[in-house]
Amino acid sequence: MLARSDPEMAFTSLNHYIDFEWVRYAYDCTRKDGAVGVDGQSGEDYAVNLTQNLLGLVDRLKSGRYRALPVRRHFIAKADGSLRGLGIPAFEDKVAQRAIVMLLEPIYEHDFLDCSFGFRPGRSAHEALRSVWKGIMYRGGQWVLDVDVRKYFDSIDQVKLRELLARRVTDGVVRRLIDKWLKAGVLDNGQLSYPELGTPQGGVIAPATT
Repeated sequence: MLARSDPEMAFTSLNHYIDFEWVRYAYDCTRKDGAVGVDGQSGEDYAVNLTQNLLGLVDRLKSGRYRALPVRRHFIAKADGSLRGLGIPAFEDKVAQRAIVMLLEPIYEHDFLDCSFGFRPGRSAHEALRSVWKGIMYRGGQWVLDVDVRKYFDSIDQVKLRELLARRVTDGVVRRLIDKWLKAGVLDNGQLSYPELGTPQGGVIAPATT
């Protein structure tokens, strides 16, 4: 409600929402994600000591002792035959990212235009297609332009991203966590790198930081 009533409002205290119940729900949203990160740990592995793991995660997230692991580079084929590089986070990092996305979505949902459908809760590609169809039918359009920004995720300016984030979120805990994911590094074929541009596509947090 606050995000809707005041589009200029910066949220200073969000981390108090991060408790056991909050990260447990984040885990429930993430547990079936089968792609493993650099540590090889799956959701099933993490669940063996679930309560202990989640309590420890909450403590580290809020105390500043949380450390993000590098993402694992994985390539998938695109429709044109080229390869798209994904960054697969470790499972616990996915849970942590989901917990932060749950804080950010209610804020930024009110900032998006109604014509925006990508990575938004309750929206889908089918709804986007339906919107385009209505536009063609009722406005007399004759053309549909398919545009893809080349290497969009890989070329995002992290400095600008932090500036945009600071307009709506000034909670230091949340901002430091996002910064840790941006700086976590990428493990590609045994080689670890720390890109100064971009945010790895494939992480739970990626849509919220693009």
